Order: sequence, then structure tokens, then C-alpha cells
Amino acid sequence: MNPYSNLPPAAFWKTGLSEQDPFTIENIYRKKFDITPDDRIMTAGSCFAQHIARRMRSSGYTVLDVEPAPPGLTGEKAAKYGYGIYSARYGNIYTARQLLQLLQEATGQKDVQDFIWQKDNAFFDAFRPAVEPFGLRSKDDVIAHRKNHLGKVCSLIDEASVLIFTLGLTETWEHKSSGTVYPTAPGVIAGTFDPVEYGFKNLSYEETKADIIAVRDMLRAINPALRIVLTVSPVPLTATASGNHILPATIHSKSVLRAVAGSLATGLEDVDYFPSYEIITGPQTRSALYRSNLREVAPSGVDTVMKAFFAQHPPVAKAVKVRKTEPKDVVCEEAMLEAFAR
Repeated sequence: MNPYSNLPPAAFWKTGLSEQDPFTIENIYRKKFDITPDDRIMTAGSCFAQHIARRMRSSGYTVLDVEPAPPGLTGEKAAKYGYGIYSARYGNIYTARQLLQLLQEATGQKDVQDFIWQKDNAFFDAFRPAVEPFGLRSKDDVIAHRKNHLGKVCSLIDEASVLIFTLGLTETWEHKSSGTVYPTAPGVIAGTFDPVEYGFKNLSYEETKADIIAVRDMLRAINPALRIVLTVSPVPLTATASGNHILPATIHSKSVLRAVAGSLATGLEDVDYFPSYEIITGPQTRSALYRSNLREVAPSGVDTVMKAFFAQHPPVAKAVKVRKTEPKDVVCEEAMLEAFAR
């Protein structure tokens, strides 16, 4: 007898992985708590989070949408303006700090600075620069739009009972004097980059963990029964400003995020971790679940991920008609960085 004698097949590489169907790995995920039809789900995160929200909605779960598209705006056009992607029109939230900043701003705990960027004669909300692809006419318009958006986020916080948050990046850009962070660097979509005013920041393990704990504490202060499901996006970085090669920069970022998510899921009863990252990136797939650019997850990859999720959280309806506002693909501002590759 030894400590490994009676372990289940999932505990060994041979029986748990190499002898398994790579697209149906048994027991790779065991839920910590139930998600029921009565739960009101808030989704947020990086680009891959859009797949999770879409599949849960079409499977009968109550995925909140507090900023629906106006009548007549559907499909890809709606997605182009940030509608129908997440539970509010906040666009992609790549880092834990960005999510914390949004919640602090919405609840009046933080006054953010430098959130209006300009491009030509148009003005943009720097925290969601892609939701108005042509910008707005004035700074006052940006302020009014943001005030309305923050009110919707407040109602979302009040209503949600489950947060599903997909961690995407540790790299971000920061307004040096205020600590404000952004989803994209100034100058990529709008604004002007000034190295005196803005700086690159690669959030550490300690910073990322503290940010998620702060998010949890804020949400549970409003909804004490709220639970969190963390995932890590399997989508690699499009570009890195760290000075390192893109591959180790990606592995560093994802490793930090995975370590944080694992630590919190191990230590907190109300936080679960779902291994979408491992399902897509593990050697068992031989990169078959990516598209040809080795970055975007293929539809078969999304199917494989959601199969594992629904094995523990079965769909509450056999078939739900996809909303007309549902886009066919994900919206990802970070992908715009490819245009700068030489």
C-alpha cells in the first residue's frame, strides 16, 4: 500500500488523459455548488467569456442583460455597438483590476480620471472604446453615456446571484498619476499615447489575487449569497509590451491568472474554478481546438469546453431560440493589435 494505490483514474496522466477522448475528458471538472434556473447570472471578462455567456443563455440559464439593444438593432450590428455580448455594455474586461475599477466607480467608491479620449473630431469612453465605434460628438455626450451605463451596472450588481468571470490578461496600461487602468493602450483605438502620462503595468500574482478578493467582498456586501465561477481564457496574448517574446509573455500571464484562480477556489467556499484553459491548451488536443492562427478558439473548442461545463451544470432547457441580437463571433479589441505587427 502507498498513497497512490487507491486513487481514481483521473489522478493519473495515463488513465486520466492520454487514454481519454481528448474532446470528452471525464471528471476534469467537479462543481463546487449548483447553478439553478432561478440564479441570475452576471458574465464579464475577456473575449472568450462571450462564448460562455452565449451557450449558457441558449441552454436556458438566466444570463442577465441590463443594457439590451434598442429595437431594430440586431446581430452583428448590435454586437458592433457592444450590445448582447455581456450582462451590461461594458465590453471586454481583460484584467481583475479593470473589473474592480468598474464596480468601484459604479458604486461611488472611486472617481476615475482621464476616461475621455479623442480621435479626430470624435470622443470615446476610454474604458469601453469599442462600444461606440465612431465615437460621440462631445465630451458631455461621453459623460452622459457613461453615467447611464454605470446606473445599469449598479442594477446588475443588485440583481446578480452568480458572477462568471473569465480572467484574460495581467498586462494593462495605466494612467500614472491616478492608477486608472484601461482595456487598450491609448492610441490603439482612440486617444494619444504620452509615455510621461501613461505607463505599462504587468499585474503580479499578489495584485491580481487582491483585486479579485476585493471584487468578491464588494459583491457579497450587496448580495451575501452571491457566488463566483472563475475561468482563465485560453486565448493567447495578441501582443506584449513586456519586452519578452510573445510565447513566454503569454505563459507568464496565464500562469499568474491560473494560480490566482486556483488559490481562491481552494480557499473560498463561494468561489469555483472551471478549467476551460486546460481543456483547450492541454497537450491532449494537439492544438486542434484552435483556428489556424493558433489564437482564436475554434467552434469545436467551444463545444468541448461547454460539454464539460454542462456535464456538471446540465442545461435547464433542451433548446432555446438564439436571440436576434446574438453575434456570430466574439468581439475582441485586443485583436486590433495585430495591425501593428511588422
